[in-house]
Amino acid sequence: MPWDQPGSSGDKDPWGQKKNNQQGPPDLDKIIKDIKNKLGLSRGGSGSGDGGSEGAGSGSKPGYGMFLIIGIVALGFWIASGFYTITQGEQGIELRLGAYKRTTEAGLHWHIPSPVESVNIINVQSVNTVEVGYRSRGGSSATTVPREALMLTKDENIIDIQFAVLYDIKSPTDLMFNVADAPETVVRQATESAVRETIGQNTMDFAITEGRSVIAAQTQTLLQQILDRYQTGINVRSVEMQDAQPPTEVKDAFDDAVRAREDEQRLKNLAEAYSNDVIPRARGLAVRATQEAEGYKASVIAKAEGEASRFDQIRTEYEKAPSVTRDRLYIETMQQVLGSTSKMVIDQKQGGNSVMYLPLDKMIENSRNSSAGRTSDNSMFNTPQTSTTFNPGNSSGANSTRSSSRSTTR
Repeated sequence: MPWDQPGSSGDKDPWGQKKNNQQGPPDLDKIIKDIKNKLGLSRGGSGSGDGGSEGAGSGSKPGYGMFLIIGIVALGFWIASGFYTITQGEQGIELRLGAYKRTTEAGLHWHIPSPVESVNIINVQSVNTVEVGYRSRGGSSATTVPREALMLTKDENIIDIQFAVLYDIKSPTDLMFNVADAPETVVRQATESAVRETIGQNTMDFAITEGRSVIAAQTQTLLQQILDRYQTGINVRSVEMQDAQPPTEVKDAFDDAVRAREDEQRLKNLAEAYSNDVIPRARGLAVRATQEAEGYKASVIAKAEGEASRFDQIRTEYEKAPSVTRDRLYIETMQQVLGSTSKMVIDQKQGGNSVMYLPLDKMIENSRNSSAGRTSDNSMFNTPQTSTTFNPGNSSGANSTRSSSRSTTR
């Protein structure tokens, strides 16, 4: 009410100051009440005096302005809640009333806030690990899960096998709309199914010894086919076989069998090494004997052909001069017959009681050596020898030397 009307406080001016210029703190209740009145947030009758004003303020109710302010502030917070950030390696899936709207990449984005739209952020670059047949507890300790590890092989043996699967997400939309369980659960169940099928097609010895890498590769291929068939959006990076061994109850017996198999393989290797050493040597000797036989054959044939040619030549010469050829043949024959004997024919032309001393041993040896190097066309071999004759009628005992001729016919 105006300050100069009756009922108003006469000690204040229009600016709320006292007339006697005395300064004081403002009345906070009155200021708040004035603000409410200006905004129209309070409604009430005007009473006389301060009491009537206070009564009207105490019975007032919130007005339209207060609700408007609250609504604007709430609307601002609701709109601001639609902003979200996608980091590198992630993808955002926006849903409008539960239906797929779009896929967003890294950066700042906005969507209509809930409950109209929602966004699910999925990491598509992180590599996750799923353990099948065992659970690691950190470090080197691990616990076996028999329900997942025990499998039946092709030869009806039980094997305890463990796998580790590395996977990532290649299609977030397929993972969100086609998979109800957690990706880890889906991968573990699919891996268990793939491993059982692969192990069922191989023997126990192959799975434990040289077939580890082959079984791991076959399992990875089959696992990826299963996940793609159900459109899970999961990509298998690798499948690694951690361990493969027989059950604990038969492990000792199986170790003995493995050692026996190793001994068998070792003996086979030694036998193959010996075979690789003996067989080539025997083949070489066989080839050598064959070549020697062929050489002997060729030599005999050539010698026979030469003898035949020589006989033909002799026959031709015999027809020309029979007597000469006959004498020559006789001499050559005697030479061949007497050449290997120790007999000698001496032609002593002098008479008397003279005694000849001849070095027979050396003469025979020289004769044999000369006959060995002589060709077949030589008809006669004559060797002059020096003999010492002792004359008993000589009183002085002097030796006289004379030459005698010796003819040797062979």
